Amino acid sequence: MKTQKSILTKTVSLLTMFLMVISLSTNAQTKSNSAPSEKIHINKKGEVYNYNWNKIGFITKEDIVKNNKGQTVYFIDGNGNVIDSKGKKLGMAKKNGSYYNIKGENVLNVGKTEKEKCEILDAKGHNVGSVHENYKLHACAAHCLLLDKKMNPEKSKK
Repeated sequence: MKTQKSILTKTVSLLTMFLMVISLSTNAQTKSNSAPSEKIHINKKGEVYNYNWNKIGFITKEDIVKNNKGQTVYFIDGNGNVIDSKGKKLGMAKKNGSYYNIKGENVLNVGKTEKEKCEILDAKGHNVGSVHENYKLHACAAHCLLLDKKMNPEKSKK
């Protein structure tokens, strides 16, 4: 009788711990991703899409990022400086995909790679999209195009 009670107690304890681990794991995964409407994807052609797969911009061969209307949002010079269409320095893009704002604060990074696709991560490690490995330098396009879209919603529409 004592043995059965002991086994039952251990089983209930293990089941409770298992449920707690699953609940914590699910909660952690939910919090690690940004809102879907904030995600950006850059494909191997340099086309930039939002979460709904609407094209919101593109990257030229000259490292110029343009919105959907063809207006320059920013470009990256030979030293990795990210410069907006008015000539103002916005920050620094590193070849590894890290982006630092004008204050030197890390804003974005490129994370683990799945074949040719890399994750775009914010400074806290939250997934904000994906980028083709050829455009890691332009992971900051996610940040800049989202800012451009938020600040000028009519400009970024088709």
